[in-house]
Amino acid sequence: MKGRSSGRISAKWIPLVFMSSFFIGVLITISSSRMWTPPESNNQLISTHRHEQELQVIAEDCATKKKPVQEKDVMNEIYKTHKSIQSLDKQMAMIQMELAATRSNMEMGLSEGSNTKPTLSHEETPRKKMFIVIGINTAFSSRKRRDSVRETWMPQGEKLLQLEHEKGIVIRFTIGHSATSNSILDRAIDSEDAQHKDFLRLEHVEGYHELSAKTKIYFSTAVAKWDADFYVKVDDDVHINLGMLATTLARHRSKPRVYIGCMKSGPVLSQKPILHKYANEDVSLGAWFIGLEAEHIDDRNMCCGTPPDCEWKAQAGNVCVASFDWSCSGICKSVEKIKYVHDKCGEGDGAVWSSLF
Repeated sequence: MKGRSSGRISAKWIPLVFMSSFFIGVLITISSSRMWTPPESNNQLISTHRHEQELQVIAEDCATKKKPVQEKDVMNEIYKTHKSIQSLDKQMAMIQMELAATRSNMEMGLSEGSNTKPTLSHEETPRKKMFIVIGINTAFSSRKRRDSVRETWMPQGEKLLQLEHEKGIVIRFTIGHSATSNSILDRAIDSEDAQHKDFLRLEHVEGYHELSAKTKIYFSTAVAKWDADFYVKVDDDVHINLGMLATTLARHRSKPRVYIGCMKSGPVLSQKPILHKYANEDVSLGAWFIGLEAEHIDDRNMCCGTPPDCEWKAQAGNVCVASFDWSCSGICKSVEKIKYVHDKCGEGDGAVWSSLF
């Protein structure tokens, strides 16, 4: 009895045990709630950080999208400026052609006398339609060179006129005038022209350092006088095969604008106006055409060397259009040598007449 009663809990301790259990439960609940709070806080921090990263990515993407738009606007402005320059360039060329034609017509009217009827402008007088106009650049002192050209690849007299009428090919020596009016040099050219009738006189004061200006005046004068598909400039110390030239140009006849020749490359050493004149007339001409929508064609048959180069090509059936020595920018000692080049590299005098173009 005594042992059993000692194992029992007294009734007065029961409320105390319940109270203790209650407080222990409350403490456990509070502790558990505090233990789960940090993960929720971490989730909020992670979510906030992730949201900030997304906003940053969106902002960067917007900035990236704005940049190409800005670059596109700049390219559009450059393109518009380029088109404006091209338009001005074409207008300038037309004005120069009109001025050259008007000046030529005025001088013709003055030379015919005051009682003659006023001449019409080139807009009212239809220009002669031609296939090719070839201007051979020459000088007062180059009479022997001109004669050597006449004796080789350039037709003379009736043959020259026949070439114009039947094939539409005009060939003229281009020359200006001396600084002194009606000088002995001018009279010598007048006499030579009366004999051969193969000159195109330019409103230009002759001078070696004025070749760029002379080239520009030649083209404007030729355009005012003839409505040709092609305008060719060549020097009087270069050998030409007319049949091959005509056949080559005929292949590009359907193209609106072509610039054909042996192309060179290099830096342009000036940012001056569009028709800036360089010391070399070919450099000037190439620079002027850069601003136009012209297709540049590099044809190495237009810059063959003298024999044996052009001779080997002719034997292989690839006749050259033009032959000269690079070291001389023409045939060295052309008066003595051009006949030899013509014999070795010429296509034959009948080639231009039998060519179909």
